[in-house]
Amino acid sequence: MPETLVLLHGFSGTHRAWDGVVGRLDPERYRPLAIDLPGHGVASDHPWPIRFEDCTRAVLAAAPERFALCGYSLGGRVALHVALAAPERVTRLYLIAANPGIEDGGERAARLAADERLAQRLEGEPFEQFIESWRTQPLFAADPPAVGELARADQRRNEPLALAAVMRGLSTGAMTPLWTRLGELEIPVALIAGERDEKFVALARRTLALLRDGSLSVLAGGHGLPLEDPGGVAAVLEARDPEPRG
Repeated sequence: MPETLVLLHGFSGTHRAWDGVVGRLDPERYRPLAIDLPGHGVASDHPWPIRFEDCTRAVLAAAPERFALCGYSLGGRVALHVALAAPERVTRLYLIAANPGIEDGGERAARLAADERLAQRLEGEPFEQFIESWRTQPLFAADPPAVGELARADQRRNEPLALAAVMRGLSTGAMTPLWTRLGELEIPVALIAGERDEKFVALARRTLALLRDGSLSVLAGGHGLPLEDPGGVAAVLEARDPEPRG
């Protein structure tokens, strides 16, 4: 029987961000379940504020009793919360370009303030203007044009006011850092990052050193690997015995 693989998208994405990955997965290995996180897509009407505990409850409610879990960026941070909250339910964890948190209190406060400004922009300016600004920031600036178009199309499936609530409640600045809890994870954890995404490659290497059973795959691409290299992501998800501590 195929195992359920729950897939969690990043900020301002939807479950459709996983279409390319899902289409490349072996149906005899996995039954993919890509969901919209609270504040996104069909879950845009989730009550505000939106917090990590809300996302954790939503994922656990949508998932079967036992499942593999993969999260990208914001979805990776949510996936970490889920795996730590319900370790008996998660069989394996895949984290793509995920940050376990900002440890310095001053840096967290600065990030929270910056994300508040972004939330206010979502509330006050045309959504297309925000999307263009988001997609041209350095994190995504080197993405191939086709990747940018896929990402923009997915962003348009969202409601800007709901995304503003997400930006406030799920900011890295609003998140309690999870670095000291990584050692609690007894399941295999596969980390994935894009070679252009230097910040998140460094975060993944630091995360790897704190895991009991971890592996790291650095793929050709940038931050948005599920859109840029869905085949590479699918290959890591299907690798039964990833090479540890690479």
